[in-house]
Amino acid sequence: MKNSQMPVIMEDILIEKSVEGRRAVRFPKTKKSANAYIPEKHLRKSPPNLAEISEFDTVRHFTNLSKLNYSLDSNFYPLGSCTMKYNPKAYEDIASIEEFTSLHPFSPDEFAQGTLEFLYEFEKLLCKLTGLDAFTLQPAAGAHGELVGVLVTKAYHNSNKDNKRTEILVPDSAHGTNPASASICGFKVVTVKSGADGKVDIEDLKQKLSEKTALCMFTVPNTVGLFETDIKEITALAHKAGALVYMDGANFNALIGLCKPADFGIDIMHINVHKTFSTPHGGGGPGAGPVGVVKKLEKFLPVPRIVLNNGKYETNSNYPDSIGMVRSYFANVGVLLKSYCYLRQHDKETFKEIAENAIINANYILANLKEYYPAQYDHYCMHECVLKTDTSKLNVHTLDIAKALLDRGFYAPTIYFPLIVPEALMIEPTETENKETIDSFINAMKDIHNIALENPDSVKNAPHKMPIKRLDEVTAARNPDICWQKK
Repeated sequence: MKNSQMPVIMEDILIEKSVEGRRAVRFPKTKKSANAYIPEKHLRKSPPNLAEISEFDTVRHFTNLSKLNYSLDSNFYPLGSCTMKYNPKAYEDIASIEEFTSLHPFSPDEFAQGTLEFLYEFEKLLCKLTGLDAFTLQPAAGAHGELVGVLVTKAYHNSNKDNKRTEILVPDSAHGTNPASASICGFKVVTVKSGADGKVDIEDLKQKLSEKTALCMFTVPNTVGLFETDIKEITALAHKAGALVYMDGANFNALIGLCKPADFGIDIMHINVHKTFSTPHGGGGPGAGPVGVVKKLEKFLPVPRIVLNNGKYETNSNYPDSIGMVRSYFANVGVLLKSYCYLRQHDKETFKEIAENAIINANYILANLKEYYPAQYDHYCMHECVLKTDTSKLNVHTLDIAKALLDRGFYAPTIYFPLIVPEALMIEPTETENKETIDSFINAMKDIHNIALENPDSVKNAPHKMPIKRLDEVTAARNPDICWQKK
């Protein structure tokens, strides 16, 4: 298959291993020809180009391919700001219960009581954890949640006839989706600088807050892994200026059970359930990004809302100020069911333990590696630490370190983000990794550092043990070559 062609499907890959006459499954001949049921114009003029391969060879092919994957089930995945933690397999079984999976999305309320009940209760649990007054479960991802939050903000200011608020303030360390969400809704993005300590520069914030400010979007903990210790002052300043405050809850795994964002003065926040509440992450989904709001913003949330009326769960779209529907049906129900199980399994004390262990693990890595990879901000971090490759001492770059880690059985941490940290290595161990695994990772990082001092070319040419060596990643992404056989 040439690079210029569209990506191939699985059958095309298997055709490369096809042997004429070889079969996996044989079907009995039909008693009547297809012509008896299908109009002539819809019949194929030639046989389909299917692979001729045995069942055993098919199984072996895909099993061997699967062994080349890095996954949480086989490797440590310290991606910063992504919380790639273990997902209990029991939740998968619960989410596959037929009474949930076979329910039609547009079933009448009386036929969907079980699903509506858990969604209703899930919203209440999120309110309890965050201190916010209401949640919508519709958003399909964190970035989608941001979009909903910005639309709610717009609706709120429009309802107050405060149309001069055309700006949204976003820190320079924010997730890239924050300014994108603001911009797509028609707002001007104003960047707030970070101070020398890696946190929001309060003086710069004061200068940029104005009667034009509609919303301030902050990530707490922020993307350099630090808690915004001035968050109450920040929210007070924003509210005094007439703006709302949005919290990007992507890093809520570090706060769960320890504090409630509503107590900081947060008006709106989204939660990535695939980061905090133990559902699958990556591959473009499946995801969910519930959005919570304070009482004065509840009426703007998407519809339909789930309400409890005389002991029955109902869907209600009678909210005239709502921003409308932002997703088909209610949400990614199968994913939320797994998160609901996670919330029901834990209580206040175990959630607190989860956050504390995530913080301890990140600080343990920071303490053990900062002499080898300097910390951009050398003080206690939250759930993740941000280190950097010192190119003045090592004749290698962060990308080289990441590739060398693959040879040692570890997936690379997030690299070159946040953008305010040169040669950044953002490492998040999560709470589910044990000390032995983290020690192995630390030792691998030290080993790569020492080899880079003595033989930098070895690190620059990594990986050495992977089936595919160093790629031109831009070309590989734009023109993928996914043929099985070598050319």
